[in-house]
Amino acid sequence: MKPFDHVRAEHTEQALGAHAGRPGAQYLAGGTNLVDLMKLGVATPSLLVDIRRLPLDTVAETPDGGLGIGATVRNSDLAAHPLVRTRYPVLSQALLAGASPQLRNAATTGGNLLQRTRCPYFQDVSKPCNKREPGTGCPARDGVHRDLAVLGHSARCVATHPSDMAVALAALDARVHLRGPDGERTVPLTDFHRLPGDRPEQDTVLRDGELVTQVVLPPPTGARSAYRKARDRASYAFALASVAAVLTVRDGRVEEAALAFGGLAHRPWRARAAEEVLRGAPAVEETFARAADAELAAAEPLRDNGFKVPLARRLAVRVLTDLTAAG
Repeated sequence: MKPFDHVRAEHTEQALGAHAGRPGAQYLAGGTNLVDLMKLGVATPSLLVDIRRLPLDTVAETPDGGLGIGATVRNSDLAAHPLVRTRYPVLSQALLAGASPQLRNAATTGGNLLQRTRCPYFQDVSKPCNKREPGTGCPARDGVHRDLAVLGHSARCVATHPSDMAVALAALDARVHLRGPDGERTVPLTDFHRLPGDRPEQDTVLRDGELVTQVVLPPPTGARSAYRKARDRASYAFALASVAAVLTVRDGRVEEAALAFGGLAHRPWRARAAEEVLRGAPAVEETFARAADAELAAAEPLRDNGFKVPLARRLAVRVLTDLTAAG
């Protein structure tokens, strides 16, 4: 372990002030990902700003009937919250699929969004990795990439984002509230994470010193929703592919649909092309298959991960079919 400084912030301004102007500073909440990366030598912060005492640990209705989720709300508390379970079941299901109870009891909303890829080359400091050390290359492209991206990757990076929660939030049109040295701003969840392009080291659109303060969900529409995840083992493995769906069916046709894939790209993948096919179409398996095909036509699988495309297709069709039957 390399030495680092530690500050326990009592309020947001103190946290921002401690982080400001300190190269290598990072915020710490649950630490379930950051501490692991420090042990591996991947993350070497000069300063940890502990934000666990900040008043960011509540879940509350917003004035318009939506839901505000503080950045330090524990994943276990969020998954069990009555308003989440009844109004946004896709989010509760994603959280429960994401980790063991022990991890959910420590991991936070903000940390879940900011967790980094589990690509084996990123986590091994003896290997080159453009995400960890820009310009060193991406050995995963020709190496071990079975679990990695089939959508939106680039010549410089084929990593996937590991969050289950973020996939559900993408389908729910969540917004991420940020506070930093230049004030406050709000970013749609679907724009918060980046595709790798030429800068794979930049996972998100966060600016230097910015802090995630809360995630806000829009008011529920009465739509049905569900999350389903395919993984190598049932005991808390990362997704090979996952699907979050929010669906409204009226008179046998899809009135509104939101669909997002996980495990396929550098960020939660909102399936806009599939949604266009779904809206107004008959709510039948054939429609769901056409919608999935429309989205996954853009896939560019590598040598060993082409199985992810039909896997994601089948997951999407099954989730949408089950939601329709439930209605």
